This record gives sequence, structure tokens and C-alpha cells, in this order.
Amino acid sequence: MNPPYAIADISDIYSPGLLFYKDLIRRNIARSVEMAGGAGRLRPHVKTHKTREIVRMAMEAGIRKHKCATLAEAEMLASCGVKDVLLAYNLVGPNCGRMARLARAYPECRFAVTVDHAASADALSDALTAEGQTVDVLLDLDVGQHRTGVAPGPEAAALYERVARLPGLRPGGLHVYDGHNHQESFAERRAAALRTLDPALSLRDALLKKGLPAPRLVLGGTPTFPVYAKLDLPGMELSPGTCFLHDQGYTDRFADLSGFTPAALLLTRVISRPAAIRVTFDLGTKAVASDPPAGKRCTLLDVPDCVPILQNEEHFVVETPAAERFKPGDAVLAVPTHVCPTCALHKEAYVVEDGRVTGTWAIAARDRVLTI
Repeated sequence: MNPPYAIADISDIYSPGLLFYKDLIRRNIARSVEMAGGAGRLRPHVKTHKTREIVRMAMEAGIRKHKCATLAEAEMLASCGVKDVLLAYNLVGPNCGRMARLARAYPECRFAVTVDHAASADALSDALTAEGQTVDVLLDLDVGQHRTGVAPGPEAAALYERVARLPGLRPGGLHVYDGHNHQESFAERRAAALRTLDPALSLRDALLKKGLPAPRLVLGGTPTFPVYAKLDLPGMELSPGTCFLHDQGYTDRFADLSGFTPAALLLTRVISRPAAIRVTFDLGTKAVASDPPAGKRCTLLDVPDCVPILQNEEHFVVETPAAERFKPGDAVLAVPTHVCPTCALHKEAYVVEDGRVTGTWAIAARDRVLTI
């Protein structure tokens, strides 16, 4: 096995299996704090790992604020003792009532959510007041991705004023996610990020002039983390997600994310040698994220000149001139290209410390519902 990832005994690891390298995770957390300029500037996103133990590791590093995308993740964070949770997702339907019940169940936690439309703000207000609860609300701004959010301007200001008037809602600032800014050149990514940030800052200035509180400015994701980390703005919070685990996709594309090491790998075994230069592994699309294009979903370590040929739900077929070195049962490690959805495919991860498996961690928030 590749030396940094060597495991003394793999006989009890079922494949395909998700592996978490605890020491590498701890180093990645420390690097995140270092890059941010302090733990207090971070609000990391838990949607990547969805794991209580990693939340606790972040808390041990001084990180007190967290971001998430589902109510299950929000409940997981609150159950770990996190006192400041941003659910950066616009709630609709019965999830508004679930948010109210979650706030009631964890009164010691200050919850925040995002909105980008009057209808969702009204529904959330109704659900919260019915339970006698209040949460912070951040205005979700569309700064160019056009996935969610309202464009900075008069319409956004009017919606924020509406939030300030609605019972159960407390204006909490702005959420500025720029997921479209993933240029490989740091200079180009920086220029694009700062262009998208300017309208958000102008909107915040306008809100403050109206006497409306805007205490938080939650910025970016992992690609623009190094950009925003160099800024010093009032109320700024940095919300990278992938950094704690890292993956091959970010390793290949963003040299400026230096100091982070992939810490979540997959153990796969050979199940067939169907042709002279072909090897088939048990690493199908049910074990590794399939949102990257076929052939680019993972990197097999120690398989020379590996060329992916096909991948099905339970099979991954490659060609390599070294195929004769492999026989059924042989184990290989793979680095996922996109670790976030890969984690969600697994019920638990094997934890590796000092070259040995020391236990398992549940991917606790992979489901949409925990108890609420």
C-alpha cells in the first residue's frame, strides 16, 4: 500500500469500505484554522463528513460555529454541543415545522437559516411562532451561480426588511456562496470572488443605513476560502467544507489549497481478471460519487498507468500493463475525486490511526432524519 496510507491489517475491512485517517483529519483541521487566521473566523460546513467525531475534533481545535445543509446535520451538530448552527438551506413545506421543533428541543443552541423568497419567510415565521421559537435568518444572496438566492439590490433589501418584521425571525446577516467561482488560477479566482463580493457589501451598507442589523457575512466555500481568508471584514465568517477530508478533485485543481491532504480513502478489492490487461474492482457507483464524469471518479493508488474502462453500480473495470500483478482478493486504495457525496454513500467509516484500524465512525447525518 501507499506508505502514508498503509494499514497493518485489513482483514476485517469489508470492501468497498470508507476509511478516515484520523491524524490527517486533525492536520487538515489545524491547517484550516491556520489559513483562516484563527478558529473564530471559521464556520466550516459539515455536509462533507456528516460525522459527530469530526465535529468534536473541530470543537477541540477551537471552532465554535458550524454550517450545514440539512436538518439532520443541524440536529447532529446540536447534539454534539455546538451552540451556533447555520442551516444554509431554504426551508419549505414540513421542514419549517421541523426547524421549529429542533429549536425547541435544543434551546441552548442558536440556530440560523437562510431565505431568498417572501413565501418561504412567511411559512417559516408561521411555523416558528406556532412553537414559540425564534431563529436568526440570513438572506441568501445570488452572486452569480443562479442556484438559489436573491440578487443584491432593492428586492433583496425589501425581503430583508420583511424578515425583520416577521415574528419568529431575527435578521442575522447575509449568506454569500459563490460556488461558480472555481477557476484553477488563484489570481483569476480571486478577481472573480471580489467582483461578486462588492454588491453584497453594498447591500449590507444599505441595510445598516436603514437601521437593520446585519451581524454576519458568511462567505464562500472551499475554492474561494483562500481568497476570503486574506480579508478582514466586520462579521465575516469563512465556510469551507471539503478541507477537513480533502479529495483528489481539489488536490488536482487548486494548488493554493496547500497543506491539505486527502484523509478519506476507499479500500477496494480485485474481484476479477476478465482479460489480460484488465482488472475489475468492487468499487462501483454505489461506493464512490458518480457526479464527476466517468473515468474521473477516483484515483487508484499503486496501479501503474491505470485507464478506467467502465463503471457500473458494483463494478469498476480498469486496464493497466501491470494487470498480471493483481489477483482476486488483492486490496487497493482509491482517493475519491469528490469526497462529499462519497461519504454519504457509506453508513460508517473505518478509522485509521498509526497504521491500524481502531474502530468505526457512523456517518450519522447521511439520512434526512435523525429524530426530528
